[in-house]
Amino acid sequence: MRLFAAVLPPAPAIEELAAEVAQLKKLPAAGRLRWAGRESWHFTLAFYGEVPEETVPDLAERLARAAHRRDPYELRIAGGGRFSDRVVWAGADGDRPAMRHLADASSAAGRRAGLSMDDEHRPYTPHLTLARNRVPGLDLRPYATALKDFAGTAWTVESLALVCSHPPVAGVAGTQPRYETVGSWALGH
Repeated sequence: MRLFAAVLPPAPAIEELAAEVAQLKKLPAAGRLRWAGRESWHFTLAFYGEVPEETVPDLAERLARAAHRRDPYELRIAGGGRFSDRVVWAGADGDRPAMRHLADASSAAGRRAGLSMDDEHRPYTPHLTLARNRVPGLDLRPYATALKDFAGTAWTVESLALVCSHPPVAGVAGTQPRYETVGSWALGH
């Protein structure tokens, strides 16, 4: 199973971002980007990759403990940027230290469950992927600039989710990965 830990924004936050993305899609060359569907929008906390099925119960137990040790916190989808000219993303504002601590705890849960984590030397940057670019030379700066002032309504992050990523159907143009929540744990309980 291809798994990751995530914070899943609530429906009202997704709707606000969807309205902003509709405006982004009006920018020149937007049709050349591969836009992520709103059902896939999430903030990855830790990426585990392929996890053997027999490891999932241990990972789930460790994530449950990590969630219970963390208090709920405020977050909003806000701002945005780009990773080089490959990815357009929306950012997060609010209690970013709490988000980073939850990400660190999620990574530690993976390591303790015996998974190889490659995030130890990378600073955590909360982001929600909106679009990917596979066209050489396409400048993503206008998209990052357009997102700069976006600020959604704050909500309380109350849970940590374990999500399974099902790859897109090979050879079928336009298909995207499908995400399935396989576990969710309340923060602070």
